[in-house]
Amino acid sequence: MKLTSIKLCNFRSFYGKTPEIILAVGEADNTTIIHGNNGAGKTSLLNAFTWVLYEKFSAAFASVEQLVNKRAIAEAKIGQAVECWVEVAWEHDSKRYNVKRQCRVYKNATDIDVGKTELLMQVSGDDGRWYFPLQQPEDIINQILPSSLHQYFFFDGERIEQIVRSDKKAEIAEATKMLLGVEVINRSIKHLGEAKKSLDNELKLIGDLETKKLLRQQEKLEREIERITKRQTEIKQELEYQQTFKKETSNRLRELSAAKEIQERRQELENQKKANQENLKQTREALKKLISTRGYTVLLSSSTIQFRTIVEDLKQRGKLTAGISREFVTDLLNSKRCICGAELHDGTHRHENVKKLLDKAGSSAVEETAFRMCAQVDEIDKQAVAFWEEVDKEQARINQLRQTISQIEGELDTIQERLRKDPSEEIRSLQKRLDEIEEKIRELTLEQGANQQQIANLKAEIEGLNKQVAKQKLNEDKQTLAQRRIAATQDAIERLTEVKFRQENHFRLQLEKRVKEIFSEISFTPYIPKISDKYELTLVENTTGMEALVAASTGENQILSLSFIGSIIDRVREWSERKMLMMPDSNTFPIVMDSPFGSLDNNYRRQIAKTIPQLANQLIVLVTKTQWRGEVEEEMGKRIGREYVLSYYSSKPDCEQSYIELNGERYALVRQSPNEFEYTEIVEVERGG
Repeated sequence: MKLTSIKLCNFRSFYGKTPEIILAVGEADNTTIIHGNNGAGKTSLLNAFTWVLYEKFSAAFASVEQLVNKRAIAEAKIGQAVECWVEVAWEHDSKRYNVKRQCRVYKNATDIDVGKTELLMQVSGDDGRWYFPLQQPEDIINQILPSSLHQYFFFDGERIEQIVRSDKKAEIAEATKMLLGVEVINRSIKHLGEAKKSLDNELKLIGDLETKKLLRQQEKLEREIERITKRQTEIKQELEYQQTFKKETSNRLRELSAAKEIQERRQELENQKKANQENLKQTREALKKLISTRGYTVLLSSSTIQFRTIVEDLKQRGKLTAGISREFVTDLLNSKRCICGAELHDGTHRHENVKKLLDKAGSSAVEETAFRMCAQVDEIDKQAVAFWEEVDKEQARINQLRQTISQIEGELDTIQERLRKDPSEEIRSLQKRLDEIEEKIRELTLEQGANQQQIANLKAEIEGLNKQVAKQKLNEDKQTLAQRRIAATQDAIERLTEVKFRQENHFRLQLEKRVKEIFSEISFTPYIPKISDKYELTLVENTTGMEALVAASTGENQILSLSFIGSIIDRVREWSERKMLMMPDSNTFPIVMDSPFGSLDNNYRRQIAKTIPQLANQLIVLVTKTQWRGEVEEEMGKRIGREYVLSYYSSKPDCEQSYIELNGERYALVRQSPNEFEYTEIVEVERGG
């Protein structure tokens, strides 16, 4: 998706029809810069993109119901319709698209009636002819860039750190899976499941009594799994809500001066506890892997002793000698010539003497095999010793982590008890609320674990029933055919499920690797980004030899979020080019950023300004004068293809006028309105050839 232009009419602060904003689409000059003061319409322009494409708005977009320009409404006559629309054009998959979302308001004597929103789309192919598509415009847009992903490509830079919030992880996971095309697999699995049910019903009708009984049991178990799975989804949502509620309550406690220091200490301890629990989990996994891959060495000790006994016995009996081999003596007898040159004819004294050596010589092949196996056995014994050393090391680490967690929990209990007995009623009330939240989270987590186990047990029962059904004697051709179809459908479901799991896991690991690379390019801190299997974004440090969660600043969270978005674009583009994704032509993405440099220091501003244009296929940046100047202008200036200024007309009588100098020309950012209305004009910056 390459955005080519946007045009507005009476949308928010933009009065009347604006000039068409042509967007840069080149490779070296892929960046469009739009300058404007706060309040001039930058956020409105960002939301113009999301409104026309998805009818959605950013979190910072105040008064979304007031879309139509106030001046246009004021100048309209009673009963007259005032139109408001946004028109966006883009290119995708060798086609050109033009969409226009419009709405009308009708001015009455006392109020304003708002009409319905309407979305129109036209498409042009290679022949250049424009036509109205048969498919719904919303469906086409979602196929190109799904609505669930739009906030990762059209975003308010000052609030981008919300991506790393814990309550956003499920949303992030679903969005990245959408990019992978995993939704295609999900739909396939769902349809196959429905097909299997139909085939099961068919077999019920034609199968024997025992088969029907087994299928009824299977159906009952499947319904139970569906019920529990639905409950698991509810638990997951409730846990996310409780975690958010807990965070807000903790923040409220931290805001109270009387509890600030102790609450900050509790937050620090909880971060340490979480990091140690994660390390404990990883250490246990490492121990499991160690036992599964090298544990066999300690079970071979009796076999290695027995082997050495056999070898020693062979040596004692002369079966393993270090002298002449039987193969060598046999070669001499066959050639009828000794190594001294004497001839060895049958029946001669020399021949008989050499022949006697056969009884004393051992086989070279046996000797070589024995010596080689001795070396391998020695290595097995060494590995067994090393195995126990590694086990002791991992076990000691587990014990240390358990002790550390126990100490942290003890200190947390002390803090909680102090807050429960605090003289301040507000502090006691907040702590009581936190206790209730913790108890609710514990109950939900236990129920979630029990449900997971129950689902696993039910699936095992279903698998057993499937095997019993397969063993039933099928007397009719229809039964045989139905059974074969059911087996084929089940096999396809299992294979697709495995493909989905591997695809998700591989992409997540590749994504984490790229996030680390981009973050390290931008940030000067030694922190390491992590993406959990639930797509929870965190920062950790490893200065003490143990991973610990970092209480990241707003700036660091902004960098982490930008790194995440950049890595998604980069990885999906790479996978698409290598034909590894199951969605069509998903290798081109635009990024529209409003105020991406607000709370960052100079070093971070420079690194982001340098990195983002390289990652994005197309970049549209909305910036204030202070955000643009200096290092941002130095780094991004060389990538600019198009540039505009939002000139704000203030109705304030004594407004202070403001200007920005670009390419040697002076452009007004704020100027006095010639009437009582405030509005914004779009002015293109003349760029030298």
